[in-house]
Amino acid sequence: MDADDYLALSGIQHFCFCRRQWALIHLEQQWAENLRTAEGRLLHDRCHDDSLREKRKDLLILRGMRVVSHRLRLSGACDVVEFRSDPTGVPLQGQSGLWLPMPVEYKHGSSKQGDADRLQLCAQAMALEEMLVCEIPRGALFYAETHRRELVELTEDLRRQTAALAKEMNEYFSRGYTPKVKPGKHCRACSLQELCLPVLCRRADAAAYVREHLEEEVEGGGAP
Repeated sequence: MDADDYLALSGIQHFCFCRRQWALIHLEQQWAENLRTAEGRLLHDRCHDDSLREKRKDLLILRGMRVVSHRLRLSGACDVVEFRSDPTGVPLQGQSGLWLPMPVEYKHGSSKQGDADRLQLCAQAMALEEMLVCEIPRGALFYAETHRRELVELTEDLRRQTAALAKEMNEYFSRGYTPKVKPGKHCRACSLQELCLPVLCRRADAAAYVREHLEEEVEGGGAP
């Protein structure tokens, strides 16, 4: 498989949040935007402006850096990668010295209890490690609502979870499999709620739902 055909790295966050949401977006190409996703898109548009490159003494900041992992079969772009001068780092073309990369992912809202954001960040770090042949011990999440940065230790457990999710995503994609819905509180925050139809999909399938109601109309004498 060519790297251009790999799954979107950003999809790991969707997959962790809800596997059906991921499948609707990445398999069935369905999308709906709400205020939350619009604000997040505007935030990422600025982050991915690769013309915004900064250099401050021992710090080099790159935006929208393309990354790929052949191990995870994922590709995408990092919002920001900070390279700090470090004797344990790697050489960079056009720069003297050694530099240690750290991905920084920008998120709308505030820090969450679940690991979806951290898993996406870990996938970025694993792709950078593979590309640059280095070790990245930590990354950071910046939340626009609180204007705070959360440092994330890229532990072995987090890396194992990331690899397992990437493997499952690729298996779903190769099968063309869209999971059935499992309605829950998280559905209220989903921009695809109307497309997913969580209440309707609790039934075995839409056809069964229609048949059932047609039978009710026949038994009741039809519509008045």
